[in-house]
Amino acid sequence: MLAVWAVEGIPEIVIGDDLGAIIGDAVDGTLENGDILAITSKIVSKAEGRTVRADDREQAITDETVRVVATRGMTRIVENRLGIVGAAAGVDASNTPQGTVLLLPLDPDASAAALRTTLEARFGIRLGVILTDTLGRAWREGQTDVAIGGSGVRLLDDLRGSLDTQGRRLDVTAPAAGDEIASAADLVKGKSDGLPVAVVRGLGHLLDRDAPGARVLIRPSANDMFRLGTDEAWREGYQAGRADG
Repeated sequence: MLAVWAVEGIPEIVIGDDLGAIIGDAVDGTLENGDILAITSKIVSKAEGRTVRADDREQAITDETVRVVATRGMTRIVENRLGIVGAAAGVDASNTPQGTVLLLPLDPDASAAALRTTLEARFGIRLGVILTDTLGRAWREGQTDVAIGGSGVRLLDDLRGSLDTQGRRLDVTAPAAGDEIASAADLVKGKSDGLPVAVVRGLGHLLDRDAPGARVLIRPSANDMFRLGTDEAWREGYQAGRADG
């Protein structure tokens, strides 16, 4: 049976806080072997000091960007240094102190691994840790939480080569389990309730100490059929055609 609930008792996080100890205190006596913790990456960024002044936001977006995908007015859809494609390179002004914005953690997988190591050592059980952030989706309205960091849990549950219920071979099925867990956790954490951590129970079969981190969810550019926005792709093709002519 799958169970998901938000963890209460997490205070406002500031730079230098021992996040492992704070989360450990909040979940003390509640965790079981095989649980997965879904943690909003924002509190990791706060603890790691990934804060910049709000009036530097546009420059911060530029600094975090490695490739512009599409621009519409003031909105920039870009690929950031983590390989994530989204609005504003993940630079976020919500739920941050007045006059500041937050950058994503420098290395979300490493941050997740550090938290998992701390919590497993404290409680003597096997755990998975996922760091989450909110993204929009191409062709879909609204936003959902996805996994941007992870440790100890298979974020991509590759079922290729197995058989379906009719005995047919699965050739492309690889559920994005990390994103599904992040979305489920977001349903109980909420965006404005001050509940940045959720426990997900019932998915212990996904725990794997050797599982790769969240970069496994980033589609390689060679396989990306939608690498540019429509206007940008048209402009690039037009310019290429003129050069060839």
